[in-house]
Amino acid sequence: MKIIVLKFGGTSVGTLKKITKVAKIITTYVKKKYRVIVVSSAMSGVTNELLSKTKKISQNFPNDEKDVILSTGEQISCALIAGKLIELGFKSRSWLGWQLPIVTKGNYSSSRIVKIQKSKIINYLKKGGIPIITGFQGINSDYRITTLERGGSDTSAILCAKFFKAEKCIIYTDVEGVYTTDPNLTKSAKKINKISYEEMLEMSSLGAKVMQPTSIQEARLNRIEIDVRSTFSKKPGTTITKKKNILSKNNIRGISFTKNDAKLTLIGVKDRPGVAASIFKPLYENSINVDMVVQNISADSRETDLTFTIKLEDLLKTRKLLENNKLIKFKKLIINKDVSKVSIIGVGMVTTPGVTYRMFRALAKKRINIEVISTSEIKISVLINKKNLKKSVEILHQEFKLNNNL
Repeated sequence: MKIIVLKFGGTSVGTLKKITKVAKIITTYVKKKYRVIVVSSAMSGVTNELLSKTKKISQNFPNDEKDVILSTGEQISCALIAGKLIELGFKSRSWLGWQLPIVTKGNYSSSRIVKIQKSKIINYLKKGGIPIITGFQGINSDYRITTLERGGSDTSAILCAKFFKAEKCIIYTDVEGVYTTDPNLTKSAKKINKISYEEMLEMSSLGAKVMQPTSIQEARLNRIEIDVRSTFSKKPGTTITKKKNILSKNNIRGISFTKNDAKLTLIGVKDRPGVAASIFKPLYENSINVDMVVQNISADSRETDLTFTIKLEDLLKTRKLLENNKLIKFKKLIINKDVSKVSIIGVGMVTTPGVTYRMFRALAKKRINIEVISTSEIKISVLINKKNLKKSVEILHQEFKLNNNL
């Protein structure tokens, strides 16, 4: 069987009119003789609405019950898509995660898919049916409904492509593909024709919102090629693929940024083995992600300063954890909420000297100060004052010639 997986995001199924359009897109693939598996997100705004209800009931609403509630959003959109396809004369039905089942492990609200039972869907496809599968959810070994991380419907689609050995996985969204940077921030942003898994993973983890990082990692590990395209346009989108398939001459392929960071600096930390672990262990235990970290060299081997960044939403909790940590001593805690992270990304960076210099020189020319630096093989991130974000992105976009077609 020639199987294709189509995934539709929340904005694609946000209204009944849009769901009608989605149904018609699905039928075009059926007419091309594909056996189509559809994965759908909840209608845009529904998951947040459901989450707000749990908070109004209780500030300590249990995570297992929260997953039961949040999973209902996808049920609605899937049933509506199936209903429209039936009206158009096609055989279709919705399938909930537990009905296959889609088996998950891990914590509630952040589970991961480990297996998808294929037999029911394969039999349905052979009979000419179009299964509409709920994204973002599964069932654990206790027969409890679980949900994946937010944006997890992408992961559901990619793993459906893996387990059903699909020829293609197409992610339909409200943008025409992956751009060199956010087109809402700068008009010079260009759509990228092809991008590697590694570049897309860095871009999504550093602020690009086209796809969720976990889904990209799953696609990379399983070598599933992804097309990202718009539900509302017939223009070709972006293909996420292997590095060897990328022919672009640009060593930098994209610029990502964040607006919701906070920088914390511990002044006068006692410099001894294990102190960094003592600082970060409580943060890890409370699921607080630490991003950029810089520790000054201790001149007298007694005291040092340690700077790191977190998401702004975790600031109050982080501050309490630091101030109540009996295992560490420091003289002062400095907090800066007016920061943003800007990152340049490209696999060509590995073999191209001078990229770091060009980035720092371009920012220096506009008198933009760099507060913290973080690097990997294919990205360089800098922390700057938030007021300089737009200017920084536009300068770097120009410096690395991202205005050209990629």
